[in-house]
Order: sequence, then C-alpha cells, then structure tokens
Amino acid sequence: MARRPKPRVRAEAVPAMDAAAIEAFFARLAALRPNPVSELAFVNPFTLLVAVVLSAQATDVGVNRATESLFRRVETPEQMVALGEEGLKSYIRTIGLFNAKAKNIIALSQALIDQHGGRVPRDRDALEALPGVGRKSANVVLNVAFGEPTIAVDTHVFRVANRTGLARGDTPFAVEKGLLDRVPAHWRQHAHHWLILHGRYVCKARKPDCAACAVRDLCRFPDKTAA
Repeated sequence: MARRPKPRVRAEAVPAMDAAAIEAFFARLAALRPNPVSELAFVNPFTLLVAVVLSAQATDVGVNRATESLFRRVETPEQMVALGEEGLKSYIRTIGLFNAKAKNIIALSQALIDQHGGRVPRDRDALEALPGVGRKSANVVLNVAFGEPTIAVDTHVFRVANRTGLARGDTPFAVEKGLLDRVPAHWRQHAHHWLILHGRYVCKARKPDCAACAVRDLCRFPDKTAA
C-alpha cells in the first residue's frame, strides 16, 4: 500500500480559499498551460494503465525511461501476458517495487482479457477491481484516456490543495472530495494536471518557489518563501 501523503502544514492552519480566488487560481494556471497533459508516456488506454501502475512511488521520468522500449514491444493485454512476469521485469527493474508491479500488471492484463474483452473499462469500480489499481490510478485513467472530469490526488495535488487553502484534508480522498466540491465545473477536466504541474515545478515540497508563483497573491499559505 502506498504511503499516505501528509501536509507539511496542518490543514486547519491554512485559511480556506474563497470561490472568487479559486476561479482566479485556475484561470491563471490555465493561461500558463492551456492544454495540460500527463507527463507519462503511453500509446493507448492499456499502456496508460500500465504506466500509471508503474508510477506508484516512482517518478514519471523514471517510468518513461523504462517503458520507452517496453511499449515498442507491448501495446495490448494479450502481448503483456505473452511477455510474462519475468519478461516484464527485465524492462522495469529500474523502477521501485518492480517485482510486485510486474505481478500486478500481468494479473490485471489477464483480468482485462477474461473479464473485459481485452479492453480497459470506462468504469471506476471495474478499474479499481484490477490488481494494483487504486482510486488515484482509476481517476487518472478515467480522466486521461476517457475524458472524465475526475481529480486524481497524488502527492503534488495533496500538497498544493492543502498548502494553498484550495481544498484542505488529512487524506487523499478528503482532498479529492473537497476539490470536486470547490473546483468550478469548467475547470475540472484539467484541474488535477494543473495542480500536479504546479506542485512539481513551482509549489515544491521542501521549498516552494513563491517568488515565481503566478497565484502567490491568491494562496493562503502563511509561510511563503522570499525571492
């Protein structure tokens, strides 16, 4: 089980962002990145699902490095099952927890063949029933592969939502629920991508780059860093 992310500042210590600030927050992030996309490389919904499972407790850069050659050989559940667990391990040894991930990916590939005709289902419950797929992973697949307005809460989204006052919570699910309640519908499709990218490159864990932040004046974080 992935470790639960924890905010560096207690949620209750950060004032909640109001509706007008939330609207402006996403408008500015959208202006900077009008068409944000996942930084995971993939070919189709199946390879996206594989990449998302591999990305748990790993960086997108590390996953992409491993899957570059893997996805030249494997694009379907049938090809993945034919590759086998040991064959898959030979591609993903540089990724953390590769033994468990290889086992889950072969199992979920077989489940897709047996239960879904070899296709990735557009259904949360069906996705979460697959080995190695949790709520966050299902949200990513539903959003990126199928265009659903889901919000996947990874460590970046969790941190940014709590730190800014956008949506405070002690668990990823609480933050997800808060974001779904508070993010206007017209921003929801790309909301988690904007938050991930903002957290990855600006609102970083150890030292947020507040001087370079486009939403600095809207953020409710009390300990902003100096220029």
